[in-house]
Amino acid sequence: MISIGFFMKKYADRGTDSYFIGGREVPWWAAGISMVATTFAADTPLAVTGIVAANGIAGNWIWWNFMFSGIITVFLYSKLWHRAGVTTDVEFISIRYSGKPAKYLRGFRALYLALPINCIILGWVTVGMSKVLQVITGAPQWQIIIFLYLITTIYIAVSGIWGVVATDFFQF
Repeated sequence: MISIGFFMKKYADRGTDSYFIGGREVPWWAAGISMVATTFAADTPLAVTGIVAANGIAGNWIWWNFMFSGIITVFLYSKLWHRAGVTTDVEFISIRYSGKPAKYLRGFRALYLALPINCIILGWVTVGMSKVLQVITGAPQWQIIIFLYLITTIYIAVSGIWGVVATDFFQF
């Protein structure tokens, strides 16, 4: 992953637009694969099986709703964001809406996604991967977690969004 990150560094060095949004040149299919790879891990089939076992066949709707929102994001919102020239969905909200309700919505989305959602996902993925590597290597879990975060931080810091898309494509 680090070698892919360093290889993709040349794309990130072109400026902040290139670093954060790929200079608006990331092909739609690469962005789509990256989105799918980001939301899929070795533990995903186990999680889906657990949800269906606990809730019956109707439990599929718990995870299917993410698929529908992903499709809408890729084919509708991404085009609107691109046309508006924004970097984030919160920036898009700033353009589309104004006043106190818009300010509240931006704050709510930032807090809701940053705190509970990202913390749950990061914890889930980190614990899953660290348990697998702990069995393989015999190293203590805290060392594995530090190692994983170091690798991830290095390739993301060096390569920006192009590195993330490339490593997601490689892992998918």
